[in-house]
Amino acid sequence: MNNELIWVLSLLAMAIALFVSGKVRMDVVALLVIIAFVLSGTLTLQEATMGFSDANVLLIAALFVIGEGLVRTGVALRMGDWLMKMAGSSEAKMLALLMLTVAGLGAFMSSTGVVAIFIPVVMSVSAKMNRSPGRLMMPLSFAGLISGMLTLVATAPNLVINSELVREGLAGFGFFDVTPIGLVALLLGIGYMLVARFWLGAAENKQARKGQERTFRDLIRDYRLSGRARRLAVHPGSPLIGEPLDDLRLRERYGINVVGLERWRKFRRVMVPVTGMTQFRARDVLLIDMSAADIDIREFCSEYRLEPMILRGEYFSDRAQDVGMAEVLIFPDSELQGKTLRESSFRTRYGVSVIGIRRRGEVLEGLLSDLPLELGDCLLVIGDWKKITQLQLQKRDVLLLSLPAEVKDVAPASSQAPHAIFCLALMVAMMLTNEIPNPIAALIACLLMGKFRCIDMESAYRAIHWPSIILIVGMMPFALALQKTGGITLIVDGLMDLAGGYTPHVMLTCLFVLCATIGLFISNTATAVLMAPVGVAAAHQMGVSPYPFAMIVAVAASSAFMTPVSSPVNTLVLGPGGYRFSDFVKTGVPFTLLIMVVSVLLVPLLFPF
Repeated sequence: MNNELIWVLSLLAMAIALFVSGKVRMDVVALLVIIAFVLSGTLTLQEATMGFSDANVLLIAALFVIGEGLVRTGVALRMGDWLMKMAGSSEAKMLALLMLTVAGLGAFMSSTGVVAIFIPVVMSVSAKMNRSPGRLMMPLSFAGLISGMLTLVATAPNLVINSELVREGLAGFGFFDVTPIGLVALLLGIGYMLVARFWLGAAENKQARKGQERTFRDLIRDYRLSGRARRLAVHPGSPLIGEPLDDLRLRERYGINVVGLERWRKFRRVMVPVTGMTQFRARDVLLIDMSAADIDIREFCSEYRLEPMILRGEYFSDRAQDVGMAEVLIFPDSELQGKTLRESSFRTRYGVSVIGIRRRGEVLEGLLSDLPLELGDCLLVIGDWKKITQLQLQKRDVLLLSLPAEVKDVAPASSQAPHAIFCLALMVAMMLTNEIPNPIAALIACLLMGKFRCIDMESAYRAIHWPSIILIVGMMPFALALQKTGGITLIVDGLMDLAGGYTPHVMLTCLFVLCATIGLFISNTATAVLMAPVGVAAAHQMGVSPYPFAMIVAVAASSAFMTPVSSPVNTLVLGPGGYRFSDFVKTGVPFTLLIMVVSVLLVPLLFPF
């Protein structure tokens, strides 16, 4: 083992350690890897940045835009409505249809996006069926992962592995080459989950209500809001008048959060959205939440010349037409993680106030504005209904989890839905012909979606998950560095020593186990980047076709079922499903082993040695 290889392996170990720790963003780690390779002289600048010129990176970015177009036009949400209509009251039928629908959509758009769309659907269905959401959330997550095995463009690892074949001078996989394996995995997944659901969500879940959606009353009880609300009128001469809300520091000094404002306009009071820059006027009526239990409200009113007003209904439930509530979930890679509500300017950014936080099922007490947010936190927000429904379009930091029954039905802007479906169908048709390169087909579909106003440019750029793009670009140089320094040869020699004397099926098994093990610590995309050249090199060493080895790496990379941190889709369902870490282990490990056995037997039949 030469010094350069030791350096590359050490750099790889440091990158994995940083991925596992989560203290440094994955895209930042990827950029640091590029810098380290160039400064150390291991790779040239052109070699270290080759990922930026890879056509598959462009394809992945375009697919993010296609998926967002399907969301914005309501195509995915309509699928959810159809699902609820078809399943009726049968949980088994609902589970099967849910997994089929999610896998079908995930074959053409981001699995994380699909799972995010269907979490509220599952919550609503569970409430109506009087079932714990935990019985359907895990099947939802598994279907999202299995969708990566249905088409070439379904997940980034498939494209990475296909790119490795092309780089080796081989013909890449066809659009539907992986589909037979995915269909078998999907059928196995449905059958497995029909049994596994009985040990999922066994504990009582407060979000499973008897035959109805959650109401303001349910949210008030679940987040312990009783007795915290007040209506206070601002008298002329109050020191609050003319002062921006943020400058008053009411939350910091008194634990008082202004969540709404009634103001006289044209002989009647109307609700005014509250932001950090809102200035109070005489005769305004403040709707406040008192998160600190030791507040002397009479002393506070006397100091600021405020008059208590009658409050009908518990915690503003009588103002449900004007003041909305909703639960939102902290999204993977959200900029809010690790920041407090004050540091992130949450109210100014989204126009709503956070009045409750649930973490791992427990309601947090105290001054919420000073608590750092974590992935999976459920936030109860209050504010103008328009601002709350706008959170449905916000997919970068928070996910709108559920709306109470009081909300008016808001139909999505779906007039362009037929055009979005046409663009998707055209893209698939162009890819199937093999006459137009896949990245060009995706770009044509993106431009047509823009032409038909399914998506605008600002939304298109926001839809691209740039951390994933940078992660792929930054990890690609590892494959080249390992090849140049002999690392690929070392790994392949190790595999040959272990399984080279046996049939190729044993080597496929070893590759699957190695990929699945690495996938416990780093993303499936990074796993594919590292393992694709290993699989191809192992095939060459054994003198057999590289296609079954490349395919087994692709299937293993999508088999991230074993822990809640193996994939963002698992993390998303962790809180809403009420799961523990052990739930993923006891459910995911047997299914991963099942997929391994099936794929090792099936892949050589589809791609002979």
